[in-house]
Amino acid sequence: MVYPTLGIVIRNMGWNKYVMALLLCLVPSTAVAAKSAMPMKLEQSVCGIKEPFYFWLWSTAAGRPNSKRVSGLEGVVDLSFTTQDGRTLRGYKLRAGKTFPKQMEPAKGFLLVMQGNAMLADQILGEYRAYAHLGYDVYIYDYRGYGRSNGKRRLKAIVNDIKEIMTSLLAQSYEKRLVYAMSLGGVFLLNALDPDMRLSKIIIDSTPSRLSDYGCPIEYDPIENLPDDCSNILLIRGQQDNVVTPAMSQDLAREAENRNAIVISDPKLSHPFMDTNAIIHRRRMQEIQRYLLQ
Repeated sequence: MVYPTLGIVIRNMGWNKYVMALLLCLVPSTAVAAKSAMPMKLEQSVCGIKEPFYFWLWSTAAGRPNSKRVSGLEGVVDLSFTTQDGRTLRGYKLRAGKTFPKQMEPAKGFLLVMQGNAMLADQILGEYRAYAHLGYDVYIYDYRGYGRSNGKRRLKAIVNDIKEIMTSLLAQSYEKRLVYAMSLGGVFLLNALDPDMRLSKIIIDSTPSRLSDYGCPIEYDPIENLPDDCSNILLIRGQQDNVVTPAMSQDLAREAENRNAIVISDPKLSHPFMDTNAIIHRRRMQEIQRYLLQ
């Protein structure tokens, strides 16, 4: 097995492709709600009556949280974040520094990781130890209704959660502000971005161009939420990706490139954490680190 600590995630990530197929068949083609509609509770579905079911499928594929996965990591801090609507999101922080305990020095910046829709924070935290060793605080949260976070799993609510978390991090005295969002995490990120958010570098990895093809309001389409200036964005596409296929991401990539983003379309990459072997996975992670820290 290429990634021993991620076995269940890798086996279950195939649900994404299955669910996308179901969405095409079962979700109405017209949206039942829009962002600009009358005020709604955050946990109300915006993608039709099937939205709760699909999020349940994805969260089931993610599995259960297991603190043993992070128990051997240096500098782990157990996080709790309370949203404005009273939900508690749980996650982890890897503190900047190589050895602990030690006299803490200010971090160079933060890295916020937004995982795919079939992952939990504890399953991938260890992959980002290098950033902590290089002086960055690393943050990963379970999405609302996933793992140790409570609340109902809903698109609108999770987007709002991401916006609140980023606002909180940006209010701190971090000099460099980095975000890596993969798969559906890229959808959440692009919907949460605000022109006033001053992020240093952003990576969007294996994210589809649209959700409206599956019954969501067009306002939630990633391509509709690209910043006017994408010069601080790297967009990654894997030509071997059978979860978010190249056809599903090509419009987003083309438009991002038109707005000065860097686009990598790699012939050997698959979906994040589903690359065919450890060498390709390591190359992907090195490319991500090179862009974020150059």
